[in-house]
Amino acid sequence: MKMKEEQFRLIQAQIKRLMGQGGFYSKKFAGIDPDSIQSQEDFEKLPFTWKGDLRDAYPLGLQAVPDEQVVRIHSSSGTTGTPVIIPYTKKDVSDWAFMFKRCYEMAGVTARDRIHITPGYGLWTAGIGFQAGAELLGAMAVPMGPGNTEKQLRMMIDLKTTVLTATSSYALLLAEEIARRGIGDQIHLKKGIIGSERWGEKMRRRIASELGVQLYDIYGLTEVYGPGIGMSCEHECGMHYWDDYVYFEIIDPKTGELVPDGEIGELVITTLRKEGAPLIRYRTHDLTRFKLGDCPCGSPYPRIDTLIGRTDDMTKVKGVNIFPSQIDELLQDIPGASSEYQVMIDHLNGKDIMTLFVEAEPGADRQILGANIGMTFKAKIGISISVKPVAIGELPRSEKKSTRIFDNRY
Repeated sequence: MKMKEEQFRLIQAQIKRLMGQGGFYSKKFAGIDPDSIQSQEDFEKLPFTWKGDLRDAYPLGLQAVPDEQVVRIHSSSGTTGTPVIIPYTKKDVSDWAFMFKRCYEMAGVTARDRIHITPGYGLWTAGIGFQAGAELLGAMAVPMGPGNTEKQLRMMIDLKTTVLTATSSYALLLAEEIARRGIGDQIHLKKGIIGSERWGEKMRRRIASELGVQLYDIYGLTEVYGPGIGMSCEHECGMHYWDDYVYFEIIDPKTGELVPDGEIGELVITTLRKEGAPLIRYRTHDLTRFKLGDCPCGSPYPRIDTLIGRTDDMTKVKGVNIFPSQIDELLQDIPGASSEYQVMIDHLNGKDIMTLFVEAEPGADRQILGANIGMTFKAKIGISISVKPVAIGELPRSEKKSTRIFDNRY
């Protein structure tokens, strides 16, 4: 994707500022003359920034402004290893809220809507971002956070909330609970804004059908503001991203070379206006591609595809690389299989054993379904597995992100 003149100007200014202050990037780019970066090609020679770099900078090594300009910090939601802390200035917070407002507007949300916010608050960026965008838009924010499904449903009914924001896992949990209680006629939701984890088309259709809403994908990550830097439109043909705040590249995750526009690769992000902790060529591990051509919605903002997976989601079984997205897509085309599954991988008697637990839709013959999934898996992915269909609701649900693959070999 060709860099715009304004993007290059902002990047040049950002690099000069960062390298002139003796912090993280002056060390990262040691030996590089910032004045030598005079073209997109020069920029593309700069080294990547990795998650490990950010962990090594703990706690505040990424901070690029004086303490008196930092108004908030957030931290990545990872549960292992050293956390990543991202400082925000007042302008960063304001810019993030503005981008989030733009996301709501992309989904047709207005000041007359009531937005039910279920993502978490605190160090995690999600909940507070949804709220700040809603307040800037002028809509009523209902800051629930995750959990306490009983209270969630009561507030949803009593306040007649019209927009649900959630992870796909929690949206499904709420949809199932509404159906189980038979209270769908008391729910006033019209739109669902879903983020934080990849989800398959079958799960998408199920949530949309059971809640009776139009669904939108929102994109972002804590290291780069948080959710709100990209959003799908009503045409569901990718996510528009705000290229006046972020610059996107897509690379081959193995070689680090740019892939041709339209091909799948790893998303790399450079922040254009961030003050507290700017990032240059940050490798996200998210797999996607640029969507080429104009969007039917008429938006001038470019698009990437909805996330296909993550480079670090891959697991290897019997010498074959497997991504959760492959299983999502496989189950999507099999009658009787629901969207919900879990994979257990064990190593017994010198062999890898993979067991796929999948919820069967009501009325499906589980024996036939298991055989069908097993044959399809062997044909499309290349290995034999054990398939165990179970009843709808038997697999655990999550109020945050769902874990799909459990590898017990190590």
